[in-house]
Amino acid sequence: MTEKSNQVEVTLLGKTHQFACTEGQEQLLLDAVALLNQRVDEMKQKSTVRNEQNALLLAALHLCHDLQDLQRVNNSQQTQQQTLIDKLKMHLAGN
Repeated sequence: MTEKSNQVEVTLLGKTHQFACTEGQEQLLLDAVALLNQRVDEMKQKSTVRNEQNALLLAALHLCHDLQDLQRVNNSQQTQQQTLIDKLKMHLAGN
């Protein structure tokens, strides 16, 4: 069975675009576009980048960096959780 998709119209860098989006995920797409537009605006304000394409690339790089940081934190937390679970199992097995 294939997932149903809808066309969603968004504005990115001042231009309207149509994207196919899995049904029920439309708001997530709109939120992602809003975040990207916000980051592009921040890049244009914080740096000497004035070209929208370069600001878009810089914003995308910053978002990827943020994602990598979150993944590292998540991996570290999972490792800590697994260590605690293993300690609990050893403690319970000893009783």
